[in-house]
Amino acid sequence: MTSTRQTTLPTEDIRTQITFRPPALTDGAAMWRVARDSARLDLNSPYAYTLWARDFADTTVVAEVDGEVVGFVTGYRRPTEPETVMVWQVAVDDNFRGHGIARRMLDELVARTGTTTVETTITDDNQASQALFTSFSDHHGADHEVTPLFTSVHFPADAPAEPELLHRISGISAQPVY
Repeated sequence: MTSTRQTTLPTEDIRTQITFRPPALTDGAAMWRVARDSARLDLNSPYAYTLWARDFADTTVVAEVDGEVVGFVTGYRRPTEPETVMVWQVAVDDNFRGHGIARRMLDELVARTGTTTVETTITDDNQASQALFTSFSDHHGADHEVTPLFTSVHFPADAPAEPELLHRISGISAQPVY
């Protein structure tokens, strides 16, 4: 089942229509561009984003303005916990940041999938993502637990990575509390 929701986004001088929808196969290149331009995400190959748009469209949301992808959330249902969506990446084009699009994409993801739990991993220094997921949990009146998940021992010595903290947001209400 796919859904398309529209919401009006106020900008400085105009009101712009934002459409939240599942990705089409043709959105992979635009998703890669948004990820690349964010300069914050671990950038995957264009092939990976295109494959994600095909194989995980039910748990991925793109935000579109005037036919252009300006943001996305990629995720998947955890095989052992189908009520849980693991959010892989969240990105919003620089020109559209600060308008709540990322949280609205998460809202759309939860509404579309009917899940009650969202997980993601965030490095300790990524305060923007921490704020996003805290805002999301508050918005839904949900529990928000943070625990270590991946540490340096989980990554190869010749390809070190920052430790990743698991953010588990559970008890998500179908309707936001505010």
